[in-house]
Amino acid sequence: MVKLTKIYTRTGDAGTTGLVDGTRRSKADARLVAIGEVDEANSAIGVALLSLDGPLADDLTRIQNDLFDLGADLATPGDVEGALRILTEQVARLEDQIDAMNAQLSPLTSFILPGGTPAAAHLHLARAIARRAERAGVLLGDHEPINPSALAYLNRLSDWLFVAARVVNKNGASDVLWVPGGVRATR
Repeated sequence: MVKLTKIYTRTGDAGTTGLVDGTRRSKADARLVAIGEVDEANSAIGVALLSLDGPLADDLTRIQNDLFDLGADLATPGDVEGALRILTEQVARLEDQIDAMNAQLSPLTSFILPGGTPAAAHLHLARAIARRAERAGVLLGDHEPINPSALAYLNRLSDWLFVAARVVNKNGASDVLWVPGGVRATR
């Protein structure tokens, strides 16, 4: 476990931060950008949790812990023995949960707009941020090796958040359907 007795260290005052392997990188480095995007997705999930309880909230709390694992994974470049990595089992758990949630939903007949209930709106925002985190991870992976399961997790997470938003939207009954421009013009 981590024990923090002092929050500020002043080591980042010059615009760098330390990674698990001891190297220092610019805070604008692609690796640090990806870590920051994951942190923002986790924070958005925390906001969504304010409107939720029960099994869905329990699943989201587990996801928040997974995102800390993912941040640690990204903060550990290269092959470091004993490094905390996202595992294929974590990705598979998201897939199983997506399938279980989706089984109770009617098929989509249109794209949906973010919204409906407050909880769904928060989940949609978290989904959009998770997609941005995924793009940051892909950009990082274009320049240096990263754990493929980390990217798969972020991809599945955005799907999970989308389906969860539909679930909290009264199993899709409160989804806000997209009305394409041409159709809107004729109304």
